[in-house]
Amino acid sequence: MHIIGGQLWSKLRDLAPERIRPARSMLLRQGDPGTQVIMLVSGSTLVTLTGTHGRQTLLAVRGAGELLGELAVLDAQPRTASVIAVEPCRVHVIPASDFVAFVKQHDLLAPLLRHAIARVREAEAVRLEFATAPVPVRLAAALGRLQAASAVSSPYVVRLTQTELSQLIGASRNAVGSAVKPWREQGWLDTEAGGGLVIHDVRSIQAHADHQE
Repeated sequence: MHIIGGQLWSKLRDLAPERIRPARSMLLRQGDPGTQVIMLVSGSTLVTLTGTHGRQTLLAVRGAGELLGELAVLDAQPRTASVIAVEPCRVHVIPASDFVAFVKQHDLLAPLLRHAIARVREAEAVRLEFATAPVPVRLAAALGRLQAASAVSSPYVVRLTQTELSQLIGASRNAVGSAVKPWREQGWLDTEAGGGLVIHDVRSIQAHADHQE
């Protein structure tokens, strides 16, 4: 769903050529200046926060139809989070000056700020969930968000290793492996040789995790 409406989305997209970004690539980096806005046409991304000791925290998962990095451009402050491609993504990279002019021309500041506030609330809810819920619940929720953002029906391939997933949900690698084991035995997911996960039934995974809580 395009947050600024279909016609305006198309006009904004025309301001820059389409590019392909590979899986695991850094689209935006925490602390960098807001020099551009990314329009996500296809694929899914992770929004992560890196703490003072280098620990990563998953704030959100974003899918097609999202704008990425617009808040840093609108308030001229450094980026507060990083955005990483989970899978190959089609994007349009809009220079900050062009984006600000577009927002002014179409009177989009208010709706964009409302959307940004909603995102902050969502991120706070995710951080609370990850701080209090058991590892299987956190992992199942993360897998569900990834599949929903990708808009791909089962089977869905998560191109992140279990180590990367453990870092994102604030758990140990062994704890993630223990959570995955019964799901694999039930046939709800498979592990790939390269470290990824193939999700066959995310609803059963989530139901099992909730039952174990």
